[in-house]
Amino acid sequence: MNDDSAAVEELAARATDEVWVIIGRLRRKLMALDVDPEGELSPAQASVLSRLDKYGPSTASELAAIEYVRPQSMAKHVIALEERGLVERRPDPEDGRRRVVALTDAGRERRQGVRRARQAWLAGQLAERGSAEQLRAVITAMALLDEVTQA
Repeated sequence: MNDDSAAVEELAARATDEVWVIIGRLRRKLMALDVDPEGELSPAQASVLSRLDKYGPSTASELAAIEYVRPQSMAKHVIALEERGLVERRPDPEDGRRRVVALTDAGRERRQGVRRARQAWLAGQLAERGSAEQLRAVITAMALLDEVTQA
């Protein structure tokens, strides 16, 4: 291994540590923002909406396993979301004995509103704190990370 490749490996290890820490902090910060327009969803309920928006319909037991909560707790979250008209339960097309939880149009709109508010917050923070050169560097770094995810 020559000096250049050793330096690149060392930089890659440092970059990995930085990315890992910063992405964790950024995710926690974005999730903690009070951007729920109605102000009535718990973090767990917001997480369920997010998961359904990203991955589509799921059973309550699958949601419970993914969210690391008891099925009884997830049932309460689903009922609360259903009462607000944000999700609906319907027969599973693959197994009619089961029911899947899916976003309603209102749930999708609510989720998109929260996403837009978080994006607006982050854009504002970046514009306030970053120079044009720094923002171009962020864009370049994100392109590299995207390339890594596609490999």
